[in-house]
Amino acid sequence: MFIGLSSSFSLIFPALGSGAEEELKMDLKVDETNAYSYLYPTELPFDKFVFKWVESRKSERYSSAAPLSPDARLRIVSERVDFMDNLIVSVTIGPPNSLFLKSKDKSTWSAKDVADSVLADKSALRVTSTQRMDESSVLDAHSSTVDGEPYWYYEYLVRKSPTKNAQESNLYRHFVTSTAERDGYLYSLNASTLSKQWDKMGPFLEKTVASFRLLPPTENYVPPYQDPWRFW
Repeated sequence: MFIGLSSSFSLIFPALGSGAEEELKMDLKVDETNAYSYLYPTELPFDKFVFKWVESRKSERYSSAAPLSPDARLRIVSERVDFMDNLIVSVTIGPPNSLFLKSKDKSTWSAKDVADSVLADKSALRVTSTQRMDESSVLDAHSSTVDGEPYWYYEYLVRKSPTKNAQESNLYRHFVTSTAERDGYLYSLNASTLSKQWDKMGPFLEKTVASFRLLPPTENYVPPYQDPWRFW
């Protein structure tokens, strides 16, 4: 369906909350190693605003990806950052947490339980799953069926200060995430910005999260369980 790890393919959407003449340009990211795709914002032509993305982590297989917690269950397989606008878009993969997703039947999973499962494994601190969840506050969680498969969507705040130099006690990171399951693993697209920028950037990040899709695997697909010893 798609060729290469990424594509310059561009789509144009009407910008949310803007005049009819303003448009949002989005580019397509395709990762054949992990078989997913998503759209990310690149330009607001009417405002002459250009997003300044840097690919901070190139797409890689689960076995060699950077862990998000000491137990290395949840790992970042790709990430792009806009440092100037405090934006982060990343894809993580990890097994379901049995404390929250007790059944293997994903049709029975609630969006809140999926959110708790992912967030419990997300902290880099050496704390318990419950303590990791306490760092975050889920604002909304819901699910939708896309091409016959469930996708779970959730929005949350991270209670920790997002920057070392932050002076405001109420300055958090605001996240939106889409999660889908394949081969016994949860694939999540995470998009975030600072809480004070949410009104401006949030609608664009929501479009990114809504575009996340697991793709039919090609010969380049590497399942997360394959060669767990391999680090390259």
